[in-house]
Amino acid sequence: MITRKLRLGLLSSILLFPPGLALSAQKPSHSAKNLPPSAYKLVAIKVTGTKRYKQEDVARASGLAIGQTVHDDDLKDVVRALGESGAFTDISYSFEYSPEGTKLELKLRDAEKFVPVHFDNVVWFNGRDLAEKLHASIPLFDGELPATGQMVSQLSDALQALLVQKNVAGEVDYIREPDDGPVESFTFSVSGPHITIRNVAFSGADAAELPLLTVAGEGLQGTEFALPKLKTLADKNFLPIYQARGYLKAQIGDAEPEVASTEDHDVSVDVTFPVHPGPRFVVSALEITGNKLFTGDALRTMIQQKLGEAANAIQLERNLAVIRHMYGTRGYMAAGVRPESKPGDQPSTIQYIVHITEGDLYHMGDLDIRGLDSKATSHLQNEWTLRAGDIYDSGYAGRFLQQVYKEMGDWNTNVHETLNDTDKTVDVTIRFDSRS
Repeated sequence: MITRKLRLGLLSSILLFPPGLALSAQKPSHSAKNLPPSAYKLVAIKVTGTKRYKQEDVARASGLAIGQTVHDDDLKDVVRALGESGAFTDISYSFEYSPEGTKLELKLRDAEKFVPVHFDNVVWFNGRDLAEKLHASIPLFDGELPATGQMVSQLSDALQALLVQKNVAGEVDYIREPDDGPVESFTFSVSGPHITIRNVAFSGADAAELPLLTVAGEGLQGTEFALPKLKTLADKNFLPIYQARGYLKAQIGDAEPEVASTEDHDVSVDVTFPVHPGPRFVVSALEITGNKLFTGDALRTMIQQKLGEAANAIQLERNLAVIRHMYGTRGYMAAGVRPESKPGDQPSTIQYIVHITEGDLYHMGDLDIRGLDSKATSHLQNEWTLRAGDIYDSGYAGRFLQQVYKEMGDWNTNVHETLNDTDKTVDVTIRFDSRS
């Protein structure tokens, strides 16, 4: 039996590897010239060191098959392929020749950084089917990709081949996100077909919420299918329906498209959002802490959440926004009003604690009016009665503009408040733009 290991020095003039890849091997201990042809038949592949991949997946990724004849060049090709994938930072290997055949051992160390993969508008496959087909083509693809290496290009080619099998006239492309800095994800998309949503449905939704979801989903009909956009819209339009009814752990899954029709480059899809409501929570306690300016009883009257009723996270946030504004009208511009929730004493109950940090008192600073002629500007500056040094009132600008509209007509206006933490003042800039 002959053991042959190759050192990095032996291969450095033959193979090119990604930067940072470490390769370990040794010179042959003795000759294999007198071995029979059967000694070069691959009989075993052993994989050690990797914590991420199964042995059979690495074996498939090597491109070798049990029973095939292998020589030094074949093993060098294996190392090259695994190294260029970017999935490993260290690769060492050894092989044993014997009359019974060749046994190969690969010792690997996984790359440190893998990032998620997103598929934007690949509507011709469901998520699980697509993952399985891509894994069949790229054995080291497990839903994530190494941040460096050639596997991302291999995945793009594999996806393109799947589209060809489906007779889809589209071109696969991918982007690294973000554009600059270390890559955090890869997003694949298909250009060419124009993909629009025909119908929207929901799976797993209760009868009570389904009509509201259906109405909210009607706005998506006829719009372009783009998974990231749909995810954002689901969180914005669908999730609040549940959060307002006590389902605080509800989740809306990614849109699942199904091709309804194809005509030339126009593709119509029906979209289903999987809904996972989770338990319905009831409020068992409401506590307010840190308040000094307003009494607890006064603040509780502004929170429309009754004990013993379903938690309404949406209404609670609206109420707390009103409380923040109320503190602002008294000059506490940096007041913090933060809700905390924790499990109640009984199952499916929740306790709310509203933490208030009143902070410092702010005063009026400078007033800057823009977009008007000098006469109108001077007039409005005189009309502004909140003088420098007065306790600031965050509601004053709105009331002031209501009076201005009565005098000057309707304008496009923008109010910007700048907090100066050093002297605790607020500078106000009001810009006027004519609607015409």
